Amino acid sequence: MTIQPPRTADPGSFSIGYDQALPPQRAAVYGVQHLLALTGLWVFPATLGSAVGLESEQVALIIQGCFLLTGIVTIASSSRVLRLPIVQGPTAALLVALIATGGQFGLGTAFGSMIIAGLLSALLAFPLARLGLYGHLARVVSNPLVFGVMFLVLGAQLASIGVSGWFTELAPGTGFGPGVIIAVISALAVAGCMIFGGNTILKRLAILAGVAIGTVLAAAMGVWSPPDLTATPLIGAPTLLPFGIGFSWAAVPIMMIGFLQAGAESMSVYALLGRWSGQKVDVNRANRGLSVEFVGSAIGGLFGGIGTTSYPENAGILRVSGIASRSVTIAAGALAVGLAFFPPLALFIANLPGPALSAAATILFGVIAISGVQQLRHVEWDDLNLIVAAVSFVVPVGLQAIPDDVVATLSPSVSSVLTSPMMVSTVMLLILHPLVNLLIRPRLDARRKDPEGSHA
Repeated sequence: MTIQPPRTADPGSFSIGYDQALPPQRAAVYGVQHLLALTGLWVFPATLGSAVGLESEQVALIIQGCFLLTGIVTIASSSRVLRLPIVQGPTAALLVALIATGGQFGLGTAFGSMIIAGLLSALLAFPLARLGLYGHLARVVSNPLVFGVMFLVLGAQLASIGVSGWFTELAPGTGFGPGVIIAVISALAVAGCMIFGGNTILKRLAILAGVAIGTVLAAAMGVWSPPDLTATPLIGAPTLLPFGIGFSWAAVPIMMIGFLQAGAESMSVYALLGRWSGQKVDVNRANRGLSVEFVGSAIGGLFGGIGTTSYPENAGILRVSGIASRSVTIAAGALAVGLAFFPPLALFIANLPGPALSAAATILFGVIAISGVQQLRHVEWDDLNLIVAAVSFVVPVGLQAIPDDVVATLSPSVSSVLTSPMMVSTVMLLILHPLVNLLIRPRLDARRKDPEGSHA
């Protein structure tokens, strides 16, 4: 979700441009590649289920909702709204928000709060005469200092969720040993594909390849077998409100922070694709894309889908294949919608061996963290930026060590925020970065240039 593709490209280097149509059969073939590269689509539902203690049947409902949400927003973004080959998928930012609020208030309230936050965010992004607030605010968030620290903290928070799944007992009496072996082999497989895959589709599908290899190994070791799908209907619509519905005004701001981070990531992909085609993606156009993303996430939340963002990996696939037609990404969205109505696939994914999924998720979360480090290399590291980054990193991560007896005295709304490093870090960055770099820095610079104070 955060592997950065090349920053520059010749618009003429694509064999098939953005607005060139492909025959439906060929568009579908390339669309499958994009769908397989949506790492969060295959990994995040299981991560959410593991974090809040769901059964595989419940995880399958989330998977169906994610396929539906992915398809709807991808089709809308790629067609008339942005006219860019955008592919959307579940975002880690809203995964963390759902884990934080779901553990405190239940998933029904968590998804209900996500729906309200999505609609409010869409209202703030409404593209009316460049007044959409989210496009401007997301530009602040996409500053390398803010974006880099946010993703570094996000990856660090998710790390414990990924690694803990390595020690899952796959079957009664098997112990943790087989799980650790499967996790290690799966992680090595992901790393191998990323290292030796070069600039090929194998690198883009590294997460999926690692899960597949881990699953085959688990079957060979006799600790996993495919689920019985005979009782599962072949065709079935995603379940409306699979966990009920509710909302908490304490959870809504947490979700809006997740949408803000997702919007910032989407805007960076919009700008990248705009540069590749020689187009300018201004704030008004970006707000149109964000509005569709947020409204789509609200609709998808009704069916248990995790809110989406635009995936840089899929932009990388455009460069590797040379096929940048919007008809391909629209086909990927249509395929995702179709698969949302195929329950056996969702149940099969939900029953994949936990250690294989956790190992793939661990690598993915590490990539998220290091992509933050990649962003931080663009920061001018003076004392002001150093203190903003240091405080916004160490305080949120350190808050995970709050004693349990202290957490027990806090209200659920407060504890859900304080124990989520990503939430605390985002709030701190949105306060400290403007305060230090937009208010304090100009005053200090003016004082250095005119130490006698004559400028006054």
